[in-house]
Amino acid sequence: MYFFLAHSATSFLLQTNVVKIYILPEFVVEPNSSLSILPPLLVSPATFLYLFYEYSVKGTFLSSYFNYILPIFYFSLVWTYGKAFFTNQLWAKRAKAPLLIGTLTFHVLYLAVRTIIFQHPPVTTVFEIFSMLAFSVTATYWIIELRSHRKETGYFILNIAFFFQLASTFFIKDTPVVPEILRSPFFGAHVSCALIGYAAITIAGAYSFMYLMLYHEMKASRFGVIYKKLPTLESLERMTVTAIKLVVAFLGIAICFGIIWFHQVYQNAHYDDPKLIGTIIVWIMYGSLVITKKYFGIQGRKVMVLSIAGFLISIFSMTIINIFFSGFHKFY
Repeated sequence: MYFFLAHSATSFLLQTNVVKIYILPEFVVEPNSSLSILPPLLVSPATFLYLFYEYSVKGTFLSSYFNYILPIFYFSLVWTYGKAFFTNQLWAKRAKAPLLIGTLTFHVLYLAVRTIIFQHPPVTTVFEIFSMLAFSVTATYWIIELRSHRKETGYFILNIAFFFQLASTFFIKDTPVVPEILRSPFFGAHVSCALIGYAAITIAGAYSFMYLMLYHEMKASRFGVIYKKLPTLESLERMTVTAIKLVVAFLGIAICFGIIWFHQVYQNAHYDDPKLIGTIIVWIMYGSLVITKKYFGIQGRKVMVLSIAGFLISIFSMTIINIFFSGFHKFY
């Protein structure tokens, strides 16, 4: 067993290019390796175990392990919610909540491990952000589920998270070297809160589409699967409003952290960046929607239409503005 574990671990390290070993009668460790302080070592079980410790416990192996396990968690989660939604199986209904919490917990561990190993928040590349988006969508949905006590929409929302994480798992790259400005905790907090805010925008848009779909089904007197399975119009409206409140809260926090971090990085701070202006406009729009609903009684279909409009404007801000017009948001 001792030899099997040692040789299996080293074979994996060789195949993944974590470390290059030239097995002649002896091996040579690369000069920049932490093992370079040792004299050439004979290939022995002790050597293999040391390598396993050095490059799995202390290195990137643990991060890679978590990365490839995460899609399995998300697939199981989506499959369980789908079973509960389409077949009403009792075991699936009971398993949904514990599996959701387990997936979120495992994802938090993965993000923590990646942060510790690479010494920067896991939001510095597109596919790191995809993993954060998967977590943000799932965490936001969990909050809405707790507040609304409705679990019927999980299958549709969690599919979004699954595909974000799947893309991240296959295309993410390790980034031990990043610009120093990206290592700031304020930067990590800024991006994390912004992603949760945009995840809430996505969920609010999805609930709004469900509301309008169910509304037209009822208006046309078509009482099929959608009518039977989805929550009532009133429940969908409450869930949409909860998501919109999360948008206002987390985008507002993201803007505050962004301003603090921006002043730390740039001495001559300016606020004419199109991405910043677009984010503030989106935040004001959703904030106005919350105020209008509370004090002026706007409700129902009008709220859903405005929510979808906000979602489309947010997509424009995240894509067209960010790609073609943004200034300091292109620093990496």
